[in-house]
Amino acid sequence: MVFCTVLRFCSKKTRGKSTGKFIDSLRLMVRGGPGGMGHPKYGGVGGRGGNVILVADEEMTLNKVLHKVPARLVKAGEGENSHAHRLCGDNGADFILPVPTGISVFSTTGVKFGDLNKADEQVIVAKGGLGGQPATQFNGLKGEEIKVVLDLKLIADIGLVGFPNAGKSSLLKSISRAKPRVAAYPFTTLKPQLGVIMYDDFRQITMADLPGLIEGAHQNRGLGHRFLKHIERTKLLIFLVDINGFQLSHEYPLRQPFETVALLNKELELYGKEILSKPTLLVVNKMDTEGAEEKWKKLKDLLSNYKENIRLLPKVMQPQQPITFDEIWNMSVQQDPEAVRTLAFKLRQHLDIHADYERSQLPIQQIEDGIKDMKQRHQIQNALTEHSSSKLM
Repeated sequence: MVFCTVLRFCSKKTRGKSTGKFIDSLRLMVRGGPGGMGHPKYGGVGGRGGNVILVADEEMTLNKVLHKVPARLVKAGEGENSHAHRLCGDNGADFILPVPTGISVFSTTGVKFGDLNKADEQVIVAKGGLGGQPATQFNGLKGEEIKVVLDLKLIADIGLVGFPNAGKSSLLKSISRAKPRVAAYPFTTLKPQLGVIMYDDFRQITMADLPGLIEGAHQNRGLGHRFLKHIERTKLLIFLVDINGFQLSHEYPLRQPFETVALLNKELELYGKEILSKPTLLVVNKMDTEGAEEKWKKLKDLLSNYKENIRLLPKVMQPQQPITFDEIWNMSVQQDPEAVRTLAFKLRQHLDIHADYERSQLPIQQIEDGIKDMKQRHQIQNALTEHSSSKLM
């Protein structure tokens, strides 16, 4: 059984070995190579020290990076000294370190070097020292030495948001080729899981099952920021809610389903209000459980005027920026595969709609530049075709 309401429519430790633990943040000491010594007698110039360069690689993970540099020290090569028979020393070798796509690189003092979101993007994090020359009294200078943090934020089309045991892993398993751990107790998912939704026309959409939130996640309770940062780069969010509500343990109060929606809204708002601007679907799960229909009728009534009804909740639960859901669905993820398949096509539809909308918001100049580039590529292609034809004649 599926209920669908369209609410909004608009035309994003073991040292030396890689452990099995998921790593989404890694600190490294990076050191540019020292410059080579100059030759004062003959005016020779030493080679420049090598740079430390990070390059995005889609096959890499931070676990693999740690395996590659288990001491967490990255050093570029030394510049060659100047000699009487070779006055200009060769530059030191650069150390090129492959890192995962989706990395943000910071110094430990908070200076941002850049984001590496696409394969082959690169950033220099430590420059080599100058080679010895008259300006340095022919002494080679030391390279830069900096502590950097590689901060991974998963890049996925869709992010699953919900409290523990809402059914996120079950949905990921049902809708994609992922094989997450599924069990009937909270915090089954302790690290992000990625799945790929495959369509008949070979379109692929990635979905991330992120560890369950708890109240206070924005303050780093539970998995805290280690969860929330991963939804920053998703294009669309799914709020997944258990129709029976949620209770972390007997020490915590039972939260009704409407309260869990409001609390999820509030946690994301407190982490960063810009996240709430993403297109969002609400999926109410476990409709096969006892009493689900009565609970759904009550929840549906409350959601029909969400902005007003959240004001009936205790102040601590009320988000200041109520989210507007693109669609609301109810289903049983485990018992209704047809509803899951329908949801898969709906997700694709929403991603396409919002991609078209974002393109329509591009500045006119950017669109014109894109058209100009396309015309130039066609002209070059036509010229090459004509040239090849004339050679054949």
